[in-house]
Parts: sequence; structure tokens; C-alpha cells
Amino acid sequence: MVGHVLDLAATWTAWDGRPVPADDRIYTPHKAIRRVADHMVDHLAEMEARLVGEDTQPDHWHASATTTEADLAPFTEADLDEARSRLTRLARIWANRLDALTPGQLDKSPGTGWTFRQLAFHMGESAYYADSVGDLAADGASASRPDRTPKP
Repeated sequence: MVGHVLDLAATWTAWDGRPVPADDRIYTPHKAIRRVADHMVDHLAEMEARLVGEDTQPDHWHASATTTEADLAPFTEADLDEARSRLTRLARIWANRLDALTPGQLDKSPGTGWTFRQLAFHMGESAYYADSVGDLAADGASASRPDRTPKP
């Protein structure tokens, strides 16, 4: 998922600055990166809490319902470099954590909620945010094209 997101993000320096409508929300390159990272952090925190027998902490993020001023900023090469560092590190933390779990822990995970294996597969759904912005090099069109529909 992270590789896919970063492949798309590599095209976002061409973004025209107009938010992209998708379903009942709007997305921008910065918002897509923020949502992917927040989703990874949120479920990683859930897994860690459950492993040590703690209650999970509810997040207080506004998620994709909110578009911040920072989300509307141009997406530069420096932003792409930051996204690469942030997301590849988070992916490595996820991989290390999952690799340390036994098959039993993956499939019969402590606490309530999805198993950790299900959480890992759920992370793949984070690609939705990046797919909402799309590949700006592939179609050569504005990201704000109204007929753009993300792949689920």
C-alpha cells in the first residue's frame, strides 16, 4: 500500500491546487498523505495497546471530514521527500511488529476488534486516499476533474 501511495505521490507536484472531489469528501495531496499516516498510526496504537492489555485510546482526529489550510498547500518535491520518509518508516514499524507476532497472535488477537491479521489487510484500504487524488502524470488532466472516481 505504501509503495502504491508513494508512486502516486511522485506525480503530485503537478497538482493544480484545486481539491479533488471523491464520494462526499474532497482530497488534496497533503490530505491524502496525512490520512494514510494517521490511519497507520491509529491502528498501530490500537495493536500495541491490545498487546499489553490496555484499553485502546479513541482518536480525536477529524479524519477526512476536515480539510485544513495545510492540506491546501502546494505539494512540492520537499513534501514528497517528507512523505517518503514518514510512510516508509511507518511501514517498516508495521512490518517489524507483525513479523514479531505468532500466527496465534495474528489470528486470535487479544482484546476486542479485528484480528491483527485483519488490521494488516485493512491498512491496504488506506490507498483510497491516494487513489482519490490519482496519478497526475498518467492522465495529464487536472486532479479536480469531476469525473475522477477513486478505486476502492
